[in-house]
Amino acid sequence: MKLFKKTSLLIGTTLFSAALWANQTVTIGASATPHAVILEHIKPELAKQGIDLKIKVYADYVQPNTQLVAKKLDANYFQYRPFLNDFNAKNKANLVPVVAVHTEPFLLYSVKINHLNQLKDGATVAIPSDPVNGGRGLLLLAKLKLITLKAPFKQLALPTDKLPSVRDIASNPKHLKIKELDSAMLPRILSQVDIAALNSNYVLESKLDIKKSLYIENGQDGKNIWAEYLVVRSGDQNRPEIQKIAKALNSDATRQFIQQRFKGEIYSAF
Repeated sequence: MKLFKKTSLLIGTTLFSAALWANQTVTIGASATPHAVILEHIKPELAKQGIDLKIKVYADYVQPNTQLVAKKLDANYFQYRPFLNDFNAKNKANLVPVVAVHTEPFLLYSVKINHLNQLKDGATVAIPSDPVNGGRGLLLLAKLKLITLKAPFKQLALPTDKLPSVRDIASNPKHLKIKELDSAMLPRILSQVDIAALNSNYVLESKLDIKKSLYIENGQDGKNIWAEYLVVRSGDQNRPEIQKIAKALNSDATRQFIQQRFKGEIYSAF
């Protein structure tokens, strides 16, 4: 009986110790590229630190936040702060940014013309349908003097600055027909419009040549307004495993990986 008790105690202690040392699973929602690609890069390092990183890829910009709020994800990595702020305000959510990881260019693209001076009167322009990326598209059109916007809309100075909508167009000298479409669709309908404002992650997924863009806005404003962040629920930002992931995403090894893997198509934001 004593031997049985000692054996049971030993087995119990061993199982408890194994449980303590077992990898902790953390699930992060991300866009397919470059976000999930970067997360795959840090997986081996995190495994050494006892973290089993699970990556759930989403094709849209809605589910990563709604799933995080619903506690079906531990974090997400796909968005910049203006988009996050808009989601929090509209959904009474409290998601918070942890660290900036990379910045993607925002592009004006066409398969019909090679230069903006070839854009004809009455041309069709596609922009993202969500208010943040759509607003960024309108700011880009205004920057290139294709439209003007009502005051006070201008390039963002803060991630909390208000973005314009099509109702805020003051003048449209080329009588452009502006279509608002889902961001993920835009690379697939380029043959149906004259120009389109595109998010780089969908350009990369579609294997379009970024160098053939009519205009590239690199988004590097020195304030990380357009940087893509690791995001968690408020209160989770100091969890040890989240801090380990944040450190891995902001490491020299990750910076070098971004430079070597994407060859200037995106930029590290740290």
